[in-house]
Amino acid sequence: MSNCAIIDLGSNTIRLVVYDVRSANDVNTKSRPFKSLVNDKVMAGLAAFVVDGVFTDEGIVRAAAVLKGHLKRANALRCKQVCIFATAVLRNARNCKSAVCALEEAVGQPIVVLSAQEEAYLGFVGAQIDGSLGCATLVDIGGGSTELTCVKDNVDIDGISIGFGSLSSFTRFVSGILPTEDEMGAINKAFLELLDMTCEKNDVQADIFRTQYLFGIGGSVRAAAKMLAQIRHLPERPQVLTPQDLDDMLSLSIQDPHGFAHAALKACVERIHTLVPGCVILRAIFEKSGARELRIRKHGIREGFLMTHVING
Repeated sequence: MSNCAIIDLGSNTIRLVVYDVRSANDVNTKSRPFKSLVNDKVMAGLAAFVVDGVFTDEGIVRAAAVLKGHLKRANALRCKQVCIFATAVLRNARNCKSAVCALEEAVGQPIVVLSAQEEAYLGFVGAQIDGSLGCATLVDIGGGSTELTCVKDNVDIDGISIGFGSLSSFTRFVSGILPTEDEMGAINKAFLELLDMTCEKNDVQADIFRTQYLFGIGGSVRAAAKMLAQIRHLPERPQVLTPQDLDDMLSLSIQDPHGFAHAALKACVERIHTLVPGCVILRAIFEKSGARELRIRKHGIREGFLMTHVING
């Protein structure tokens, strides 16, 4: 057995997860080859440090400070391997190469920038750890991008990465903390337009994402489930979301923003500003896909990275 640290440098959060990676001799056919020991996130909000498509020096300083803290903790936990990967916030920056070089020099550790295709695939690998996805569309709403993956017979057939996430849409469209009804409409319209443009650009038919079921991974989907549990006084976070669930939350945000904000502070205080934009994006995906429910999966891109780059690498 050995400890391995995975650091996910995202548009909204920078998360450290330390895994106990087990040897083949220690794993039976019914257990996973890893166990999560530490899960620590910092809400860095790096998407706010992108100006005119450039990841700023201030953003590099902010990211480096958080990474150094995570690396110090990984060292204290005697991790034999440390991997850092970055997603949309660096991938889509015009100065991606120079920003990554500056960060690597600052923290003394290499950083893997995932392509859109790699990000979608790793999310798929992680999502299927707990069981087959069958025929469905996999959804991962991040801070700076949204990945949609078409799954047929538990095989990822095709997918797209839309440069539009919960934090980037908040930064672009929202003037306060909670978006107004008009701002929600603007987020919905912009997302659907960009979805169609991304499909056309990648020669992907939007109809492939039509399905009865969605599977969801990532913080935005989990935050929506936490909020639903809070406003409905449920004993635990639901594992399934429906279009009606999202409509109820969005309606409450419009009709009683004060009550909604107080509930959000209890459910997911660190995502109070990105919660509604994430729900608007998810509702738009429901509309586009025609799905009747979304099933939440525990594992995602970090576990996909662990499986492909460390355990099977």
